[in-house]
Amino acid sequence: MEFQFDLIVVGAGSGGLAAAKRAASYGAKVAIIEVNQVGGTCVIRGCVPKKLMVYAAKSKKNMTSSEGYGLKSEGISFESNILLKNVREEVTRLSNLHKTSLDKFNVRVFEGLGRFISQNELEIICPKTKKIINKISSKKILISVGGKPKKLNIPGIDLAWTSDDIFELDSFPESILIVGGGYIACEFASIFRNLGTEVIQLIRGQRLLNSFDEDLSSCLEESTTFAGINLISKNQLKSIERVNGNLESTLDSGNKILTNNILIATGREPNLLPLNLGFLNLKMDGQYLDVDELNQTSNANIFAIGDIINKPNLTPVAIEQGRVFADNFFNDQKRKVNYENIPKAVFTIPEISTVGLSEKRAKEIYSENNIKIFKCKFTPMSNTFKENKSKCMLKIVVNQLTDKVLGCHMFGETSSEIIQMVSISLNAGITKKDFDITMALHPTISEEFVTMYS
Repeated sequence: MEFQFDLIVVGAGSGGLAAAKRAASYGAKVAIIEVNQVGGTCVIRGCVPKKLMVYAAKSKKNMTSSEGYGLKSEGISFESNILLKNVREEVTRLSNLHKTSLDKFNVRVFEGLGRFISQNELEIICPKTKKIINKISSKKILISVGGKPKKLNIPGIDLAWTSDDIFELDSFPESILIVGGGYIACEFASIFRNLGTEVIQLIRGQRLLNSFDEDLSSCLEESTTFAGINLISKNQLKSIERVNGNLESTLDSGNKILTNNILIATGREPNLLPLNLGFLNLKMDGQYLDVDELNQTSNANIFAIGDIINKPNLTPVAIEQGRVFADNFFNDQKRKVNYENIPKAVFTIPEISTVGLSEKRAKEIYSENNIKIFKCKFTPMSNTFKENKSKCMLKIVVNQLTDKVLGCHMFGETSSEIIQMVSISLNAGITKKDFDITMALHPTISEEFVTMYS
């Protein structure tokens, strides 16, 4: 069979774009299918627009808490419609840049919903008319359609927002209930609160950020409470009703909460249903597509990367998966993705960053007796003259038998910028002694990583 393309990429998110451009740079004839704006979750409705909102929230917080530095904050107001308009314009600009870069690599872009009709062929459907507008075929197909917000199966759920809806708002509400304790929920709680919205955050468990080191969770809970966010734990949302223009939430405890709006931020899931994969009988890994170390599914010519496989669902991970895929199959390289010591951040205010093993996980692997913890908590110099006295926390997890640093964790301003460099050190196999003999740069927050002693 003669195919129209060497590679079809389904989904123009970060991973799909990386794979398409890299494969095309090697001379492959590449097509990419996208039903929404080019750029995917990160650029259009995730990392980028959310981080722009974080900058707005940080700016307002600094303006209103810096009178000790002689900065008067009278007359400061926040107009959310301006922020939201500017965010959308920036997202459109970035999306257009991605489209231009695809043109430079001669990647053919098909606008519409891609659906499999055979293992080598897809039909492209117009999302408005639902009519088939094209059919294309390829030797290899890479699925990179990303995830979508999970929705709770409760009465009235359609009255609530998901994270995708936030970036389409005309203005911010006066009050909001945020359901969830993961990084998306915590980031939006911080954004809304610091920009003036009254926030209630509802979590099913005991603590925020269950998958992170417990000291980070504790620091965030202290900061969340200090910021005026009303945190309700060990409760679940049971139903939503509209009451006099507001939304009334009923909890499993029987309590009711009245707010202007509700944001459901209970996680994301692979967006596989529209692809019509059922007849291909691809092997699954729970809700994810099962792939081998080359990102190959159980069908030899179909591959998958990004948030639809059971690997860390992070933008840089998807980009590396896409590039490694293209290097291996279109340039005959023998590359693998390195999943060790991937840095992570939560852009709350202050922010959280982490790399390597948590204290709990390290003790599970190496036993409690072999793990030594170094930790410090202090008020950063930048808060000296501020009413806001939020703390910084830095933590190092060390294997006592080898002196190897297994994990580094940080809560505080610029922690994401700091942890990136720490990640390089961990990948190089750094020891605690290496930290100790490194000269500190004073006065900084990061110097605490090299001045912590038992």
